[in-house]
Amino acid sequence: MSEERNGTRRGGGPRKAQEIFDATLDLLAEKGYEGLTIEGVAQRSGVNKTTLYRWWPSKGALLGAALIGARQLELTPPDTGSLEGDLEALLSTMATLLTARPASDIAIAVLGAVTHSRELASHVKDFFADRIAREQAVFDRAVARGEIPADTDPMLLMDLLAGAAWVRVVLRRLPLEKDFVARTVRTVLHGARGAG
Repeated sequence: MSEERNGTRRGGGPRKAQEIFDATLDLLAEKGYEGLTIEGVAQRSGVNKTTLYRWWPSKGALLGAALIGARQLELTPPDTGSLEGDLEALLSTMATLLTARPASDIAIAVLGAVTHSRELASHVKDFFADRIAREQAVFDRAVARGEIPADTDPMLLMDLLAGAAWVRVVLRRLPLEKDFVARTVRTVLHGARGAG
Protein backbone atom coordinates (compact mmCIF):
# COMPACT_ATOMS: atom_id res chain seq x y z
CA MET A 1 0.00 0.00 0.00
CA SER A 2 1.45 3.37 -0.97
CA GLU A 3 1.71 6.39 1.31
CA GLU A 4 -0.74 9.24 0.91
CA ARG A 5 0.63 12.76 0.93
CA ASN A 6 -1.67 15.76 0.57
CA GLY A 7 -4.17 14.01 -1.66
CA THR A 8 -1.74 12.18 -3.93
CA ARG A 9 -0.10 8.82 -3.43
CA ARG A 10 3.61 8.35 -4.04
CA GLY A 11 3.84 6.30 -7.16
CA GLY A 12 0.08 6.69 -7.56
CA GLY A 13 -2.50 9.41 -7.44
CA PRO A 14 -4.51 10.62 -10.35
CA ARG A 15 -2.74 9.86 -13.62
CA LYS A 16 -2.88 13.50 -14.65
CA ALA A 17 -1.91 15.02 -11.29
CA GLN A 18 0.47 17.58 -12.81
CA GLU A 19 -2.11 18.67 -15.37
CA ILE A 20 -4.65 19.03 -12.56
CA PHE A 21 -2.23 21.04 -10.41
CA ASP A 22 -1.22 23.24 -13.35
CA ALA A 23 -4.87 23.89 -14.21
CA THR A 24 -5.62 24.71 -10.57
CA LEU A 25 -2.81 27.25 -10.28
CA ASP A 26 -3.48 28.73 -13.72
CA LEU A 27 -7.14 29.29 -12.86
CA LEU A 28 -6.21 30.73 -9.47
CA ALA A 29 -3.83 33.20 -11.15
CA GLU A 30 -6.46 34.17 -13.73
CA LYS A 31 -9.63 34.27 -11.64
CA GLY A 32 -8.57 34.42 -7.98
CA TYR A 33 -9.74 32.05 -5.26
CA GLU A 34 -13.40 33.03 -5.65
CA GLY A 35 -13.30 32.18 -9.35
CA LEU A 36 -11.48 28.87 -8.83
CA THR A 37 -13.89 25.93 -9.12
CA ILE A 38 -13.55 22.16 -9.27
CA GLU A 39 -15.60 22.25 -12.46
CA GLY A 40 -13.22 24.76 -14.04
CA VAL A 41 -10.19 22.65 -13.10
CA ALA A 42 -11.89 19.54 -14.51
CA GLN A 43 -12.63 21.29 -17.80
CA ARG A 44 -9.14 22.78 -18.15
CA SER A 45 -7.27 19.62 -17.15
CA GLY A 46 -9.49 17.22 -19.09
CA VAL A 47 -10.21 15.18 -15.96
CA ASN A 48 -13.70 14.23 -14.83
CA LYS A 49 -14.82 16.28 -11.84
CA THR A 50 -15.83 13.10 -9.96
CA THR A 51 -12.17 12.05 -10.12
CA LEU A 52 -11.15 15.39 -8.63
CA TYR A 53 -13.73 15.11 -5.85
CA ARG A 54 -12.56 11.56 -5.11
CA TRP A 55 -9.05 12.88 -4.37
CA TRP A 56 -9.87 16.35 -3.05
CA PRO A 57 -13.25 17.01 -1.43
CA SER A 58 -13.07 20.79 -1.91
CA LYS A 59 -11.29 23.47 -3.88
CA GLY A 60 -9.28 24.36 -0.76
CA ALA A 61 -7.99 20.80 -0.53
CA LEU A 62 -7.20 20.76 -4.24
CA LEU A 63 -5.38 24.08 -4.07
CA GLY A 64 -3.42 22.91 -1.02
CA ALA A 65 -2.27 19.82 -2.92
CA ALA A 66 -1.44 21.91 -5.98
CA LEU A 67 0.67 24.35 -3.96
CA ILE A 68 2.79 21.46 -2.67
CA GLY A 69 2.82 19.24 -5.74
CA ALA A 70 2.90 21.57 -8.75
CA ARG A 71 6.05 21.93 -10.81
CA GLN A 72 5.47 25.70 -10.97
CA LEU A 73 6.30 26.07 -7.28
CA GLU A 74 8.85 23.28 -7.00
CA LEU A 75 11.66 23.79 -4.51
CA THR A 76 15.04 22.12 -4.60
CA PRO A 77 17.02 23.14 -1.51
CA PRO A 78 20.32 24.72 -2.54
CA ASP A 79 23.73 23.50 -1.42
CA THR A 80 26.21 26.32 -2.06
CA GLY A 81 28.61 25.28 0.68
CA SER A 82 27.62 28.03 3.12
CA LEU A 83 24.50 29.04 5.03
CA GLU A 84 24.71 32.57 3.68
CA GLY A 85 24.88 31.30 0.09
CA ASP A 86 22.04 28.83 0.66
CA LEU A 87 19.82 31.50 2.21
CA GLU A 88 20.58 33.88 -0.65
CA ALA A 89 19.57 31.16 -3.12
CA LEU A 90 16.33 30.48 -1.21
CA LEU A 91 15.46 34.17 -0.92
CA SER A 92 16.29 34.72 -4.57
CA THR A 93 13.85 31.93 -5.48
CA MET A 94 11.18 33.51 -3.27
CA ALA A 95 11.81 36.93 -4.81
CA THR A 96 11.40 35.47 -8.29
CA LEU A 97 8.14 33.76 -7.27
CA LEU A 98 6.83 37.08 -5.96
CA THR A 99 7.85 39.13 -8.97
CA ALA A 100 7.51 36.83 -12.00
CA ARG A 101 4.16 35.89 -13.46
CA PRO A 102 2.26 33.63 -13.14
CA ALA A 103 3.82 32.66 -9.78
CA SER A 104 3.35 36.20 -8.44
CA ASP A 105 -0.36 36.11 -9.33
CA ILE A 106 -0.68 32.76 -7.54
CA ALA A 107 1.09 34.03 -4.41
CA ILE A 108 -1.01 37.19 -4.22
CA ALA A 109 -4.27 35.28 -4.81
CA VAL A 110 -3.41 32.81 -2.05
CA LEU A 111 -2.48 35.62 0.35
CA GLY A 112 -5.80 37.34 -0.26
CA ALA A 113 -7.86 34.16 -0.03
CA VAL A 114 -6.22 32.72 3.07
CA THR A 115 -7.49 35.63 5.17
CA HIS A 116 -11.10 34.72 4.28
CA SER A 117 -11.03 30.92 4.22
CA ARG A 118 -10.23 28.85 7.28
CA GLU A 119 -10.15 25.73 5.17
CA LEU A 120 -7.60 27.21 2.77
CA ALA A 121 -5.58 28.54 5.70
CA SER A 122 -5.12 24.98 7.00
CA HIS A 123 -3.93 23.82 3.57
CA VAL A 124 -1.55 26.77 3.23
CA LYS A 125 -0.19 25.86 6.67
CA ASP A 126 0.56 22.40 5.24
CA PHE A 127 2.32 24.06 2.28
CA PHE A 128 4.62 26.03 4.59
CA ALA A 129 5.26 22.95 6.74
CA ASP A 130 6.28 21.09 3.59
CA ARG A 131 8.59 23.97 2.57
CA ILE A 132 10.37 24.17 5.93
CA ALA A 133 10.77 20.37 5.93
CA ARG A 134 12.41 20.58 2.49
CA GLU A 135 14.65 23.46 3.64
CA GLN A 136 15.73 21.67 6.83
CA ALA A 137 18.80 20.16 5.11
CA VAL A 138 20.17 23.70 4.61
CA PHE A 139 20.11 24.26 8.37
CA ASP A 140 21.37 20.78 9.26
CA ARG A 141 24.43 21.36 7.06
CA ALA A 142 24.97 24.81 8.59
CA VAL A 143 24.92 23.31 12.10
CA ALA A 144 27.37 20.58 11.01
CA ARG A 145 29.72 23.25 9.58
CA GLY A 146 29.51 25.24 12.83
CA GLU A 147 27.88 28.25 11.17
CA ILE A 148 24.88 28.33 13.52
CA PRO A 149 24.07 26.78 16.90
CA ALA A 150 22.03 23.57 16.96
CA ASP A 151 19.11 25.37 18.65
CA THR A 152 18.69 27.89 15.81
CA ASP A 153 15.06 28.19 14.74
CA PRO A 154 15.00 27.61 10.94
CA MET A 155 11.37 28.67 10.69
CA LEU A 156 12.13 32.04 12.29
CA LEU A 157 15.03 32.67 9.91
CA MET A 158 12.90 31.79 6.88
CA ASP A 159 9.98 33.88 8.17
CA LEU A 160 12.27 36.90 8.54
CA LEU A 161 13.66 36.48 5.03
CA ALA A 162 10.33 35.71 3.36
CA GLY A 163 8.59 38.44 5.34
CA ALA A 164 11.03 41.04 4.06
CA ALA A 165 10.34 40.02 0.47
CA TRP A 166 6.55 39.78 0.92
CA VAL A 167 6.28 43.17 2.60
CA ARG A 168 8.51 44.87 0.04
CA VAL A 169 6.91 43.34 -3.06
CA VAL A 170 3.29 42.61 -2.17
CA LEU A 171 2.35 45.17 0.45
CA ARG A 172 4.61 48.14 -0.32
CA ARG A 173 4.65 47.43 -4.07
CA LEU A 174 8.33 48.38 -4.29
CA PRO A 175 10.88 46.83 -6.63
CA LEU A 176 13.63 44.69 -5.15
CA GLU A 177 16.95 46.44 -5.50
CA LYS A 178 19.83 44.54 -7.07
CA ASP A 179 21.44 43.93 -3.66
CA PHE A 180 18.18 43.20 -1.79
CA VAL A 181 18.79 39.46 -1.42
CA ALA A 182 22.40 39.67 -0.18
CA ARG A 183 21.67 42.66 2.09
CA THR A 184 18.60 41.01 3.62
CA VAL A 185 20.40 37.72 4.30
CA ARG A 186 23.35 39.57 5.86
CA THR A 187 21.02 41.59 8.08
CA VAL A 188 19.09 38.52 9.24
CA LEU A 189 22.25 36.51 9.92
CA HIS A 190 24.40 39.26 11.43
CA GLY A 191 21.97 41.93 12.62
CA ALA A 192 21.75 45.57 11.62
CA ARG A 193 25.11 46.48 13.13
CA GLY A 194 26.96 43.73 11.30
CA ALA A 195 25.12 44.07 8.00
CA GLY A 196 27.19 47.08 6.85
